[in-house]
Amino acid sequence: MKPTHQVTYSILITFKKLISTISIRSRYKLAIYISKALYTFITIRKTVARNNLIRAFPQWTNDKIERTLKKSYDFFCFNLVQFIGFPNTWEKIEYSISGKEVLQRYIEDGNGIIMITGHFGAWEILGKWLADYVDLFTGIAFKQKNLGAHRFFIEQRELSGTKHIFKREPLRKMYEVLEQNGILGIVSDQDAGKKGVFIQFFGTPASTAKGAALFHINTKSPLLVAICIKTGFKKYRIKFIPVLIKEKKIESITQAYTSIIEKYIKKYPEQYFWFHRRWKSKQK
Repeated sequence: MKPTHQVTYSILITFKKLISTISIRSRYKLAIYISKALYTFITIRKTVARNNLIRAFPQWTNDKIERTLKKSYDFFCFNLVQFIGFPNTWEKIEYSISGKEVLQRYIEDGNGIIMITGHFGAWEILGKWLADYVDLFTGIAFKQKNLGAHRFFIEQRELSGTKHIFKREPLRKMYEVLEQNGILGIVSDQDAGKKGVFIQFFGTPASTAKGAALFHINTKSPLLVAICIKTGFKKYRIKFIPVLIKEKKIESITQAYTSIIEKYIKKYPEQYFWFHRRWKSKQK
């Protein structure tokens, strides 16, 4: 590991120790300070996020766009602070679960589950709940360029029992999770470039990874969308929504689960990570 990466890891460990000693209200205040600083002084991806909001909600006024953008900064800064403080910060969290009976039925069927989510809501809290609930929950993850940050984030996620398979590892490992009746978690809402399939996302063609659809086509594993919405200071609502497939085609499957994710983004737009270049690739 490069010295700069080791420094990053040490800083994050120190920050974790600090966050772990303060109350949730103090953590929230800290997150808001960080949010205001980022919004005011760090312009990286802010224009991208603003333009994405304008594209998604063309009927909104500029004032509403800007208010939602600021709320998104607040939301994700608090998410990050809470995540860095795991495991202390997940204590006393209150969950309400919707669709748990569907999740349980799929587990009992024994074919594994392809679980899809997006960069929406408190997905790290979702991962913690799932790892506690099931015997095997494995997420497909990307390796970060900064190995210090990568090591820290993976360690934090695995505190609850979540396992990881990294992109470009053998596909066999991913299929084995399903064969063991595990949950294979896929975050599927980023631009997938030329290799993706174009589907409608907020009325605009968006390149989306084919992985979830291919896993479903090649196995008996059902598709389940999972989201975790922050509803209060310590309250979260987790929802499991089955994906109803009309035809086993990549485009149809990908559109089906993307439309579900879009539906909830429209209800809670400040809880979506608008900072990705979601519509970067153009359909020819």
